[in-house]
Amino acid sequence: MNALTVKECDNKDAAIALIREYSTIKGAEKCFVSLDKELADLENYYKGGALLIGYEGDKPIATIAIRKIDDATAEAKRLYIKPEYRGKGYARTMMNAMLDKAGKLGFAEVKFTTMPEVMKVGYGLYKRMGFEETDFDGTTASMRMKLK
Repeated sequence: MNALTVKECDNKDAAIALIREYSTIKGAEKCFVSLDKELADLENYYKGGALLIGYEGDKPIATIAIRKIDDATAEAKRLYIKPEYRGKGYARTMMNAMLDKAGKLGFAEVKFTTMPEVMKVGYGLYKRMGFEETDFDGTTASMRMKLK
């Protein structure tokens, strides 16, 4: 089994390709309302946060991002694993790398939204990792984890 290595974004084109691929998941369209704006200026969009890429060998196969909301709070976004690499525990590896990086950046809390019906596996993982569901509107769940 190959291991996943997570790095700060060192390949903007790979990050854009992964996020674009993610945006084509049926049912996830609502998550990508400002996609073009985000991809046109990744550095500013994630300023104060981070964009992480997961590699299996030298292949970029996963992404997750941290967007600064304020000095204490970050939003996790864009967790995506290419379908052919799923089932290897890489989502947990990406989430742990994101939480570690968010803590190093000084954030006290990470929030995010997910769509449990569309992303059942991810939703289950978030709950198992200790994320607390703070709101659910029938489609989208808001979740959070305190880091400090």
